[in-house]
Amino acid sequence: MENASKALIIAGAILLAILIISLGIIIYRQASGVLNSNSMSEVDISTFNSKFTQFAGNNVRGAQVNSLLEQIQNNNVTYQDDTTRQVEVDVTATTWNGNNKPKGKINGSASYDKASTGTTYKVTYTTDQQTGLVNKITIANGGSSNS
Repeated sequence: MENASKALIIAGAILLAILIISLGIIIYRQASGVLNSNSMSEVDISTFNSKFTQFAGNNVRGAQVNSLLEQIQNNNVTYQDDTTRQVEVDVTATTWNGNNKPKGKINGSASYDKASTGTTYKVTYTTDQQTGLVNKITIANGGSSNS
């Protein structure tokens, strides 16, 4: 009888240990699910990037560059509290309407001269290695000028 009661105590202890381990795994999975939900899915990243990558190329017209700049400005206003989704601008083009070129993270209050509509520009972008999001647009002199 004494051996039977010890066997029942050992079996109960084993079941209790399995229950505690299972509960720990469940809690861990729920916590890691919350952490993963903060990151963007591939579709979200692709959708975000397409707003900017559609303008990339060697012969982008000035009017398209101006649309891109408006898109960047609207984006930065929308995501003003999320720095990972803000896009920086670097204009190295020498053919520009005026000397006040957009620079850095342009926001809603930013004022700058527009790109020359009779000129083509080269638009390139870089993405953040961690998030995969476009984080910088560079606008340089492009192919040929449309006179």
